Amino acid sequence: SGRIHILGEEVPRHQHRVLPRMNFSSPYVDLPQRLTVAENLTVYARLYGVPCVRERLAALGRDLDINAFFQRPYGSLSAGQKTRVALAKALLNEPEILLLDEPTASLDPDTADRMRGILTDYQRRSGATLLLASHNMSEVERLCDQVIMLRTGCIVASGAPRELIRRYGRKDMEEVFLDIARGIQSGEVIE
Repeated sequence: SGRIHILGEEVPRHQHRVLPRMNFSSPYVDLPQRLTVAENLTVYARLYGVPCVRERLAALGRDLDINAFFQRPYGSLSAGQKTRVALAKALLNEPEILLLDEPTASLDPDTADRMRGILTDYQRRSGATLLLASHNMSEVERLCDQVIMLRTGCIVASGAPRELIRRYGRKDMEEVFLDIARGIQSGEVIE
């Protein structure tokens, strides 16, 4: 039992003050299949009270390279296209807190790299907090200032990526992740 405060507000008591300042992206949460990409994004923009919807959609369409399928039904898109649309939806309201669940899942390496760049630029420009859930450790290393590693639902390690790499005596976060997944403690010698 306890209280949760997000952006200085107690949740759920004042969630109406917090939710418009947040957003999320997950490739595992679909948008309405029959609506076009433009219709879906317009609905969400209105729900979030985004001013100048047309201009915002144009900017996101250009930045995320989704203009070519704005008029296609969401259900007809490939998995990678849906991932980019989900990121556009998440950035619509320029949130102060952005929750990202596997934000580059289903993207080819070039597109994934561009999307990570967009997220990094957004964070630097806006000062937003990005909370990332990912198994892609190179993505974690690139996007995260602080990392919490879980194993069977429990926190087993936390710190800056460079600190975790040093603590585990590894060359990158992928190796740290594998140690944690295999139950190896920091500093253990592996034979």
